[in-house]
Amino acid sequence: MKVNSETFDTSADVQQLVWSELAPDLRAALSGKLAGLWDATTDEAAFNVLSVDKQQALLLILTRLQEKDVWHLIRNVTNVYGEGGVGIEFNCWPQLESTLGRRKDFTRRWANHRDTSGGFYEKSCKTAVLHFLYVNATPRRWYVHFDLYSPVYSALSAFNHLRHEFIRKATPDWRMIKKALARAQR
Repeated sequence: MKVNSETFDTSADVQQLVWSELAPDLRAALSGKLAGLWDATTDEAAFNVLSVDKQQALLLILTRLQEKDVWHLIRNVTNVYGEGGVGIEFNCWPQLESTLGRRKDFTRRWANHRDTSGGFYEKSCKTAVLHFLYVNATPRRWYVHFDLYSPVYSALSAFNHLRHEFIRKATPDWRMIKKALARAQR
């Protein structure tokens, strides 16, 4: 069940989505992943209370993780962010770390932060790059977000990453990531 990124809009007047009006493939992909988020008792209730930016961020992450064939390793989503970065916090199945560790399109290089235990960068893209992070705790806490520029793709994209995220302290919102993904698909 791959979700088509054309399913959601990037215009300035995006309306909040409603679970019952989502395409069946979107509902199927999200089923069992959202219940418990902000104390919601069902996936539907959790999705319906998400703000527009969080809904769009979730759909971007879902689509990209499906493309990378790792969405099925997400057990449940515990947080979503869409304006001050585009990503999710989640619990996963134990195979996620070993799966990413074996993949040629991910690397551990420069993927760790000072306040995390480890991570993985997608290395096959220069923009809208997946960045997985985890913190050793019980249970282990996992996060994945988009970086606008890759620090591992090329020297130029590393420079852009440094300039954008460290010097300017800018984090992309869901509209910026959606545009970068659209440009990358051309």
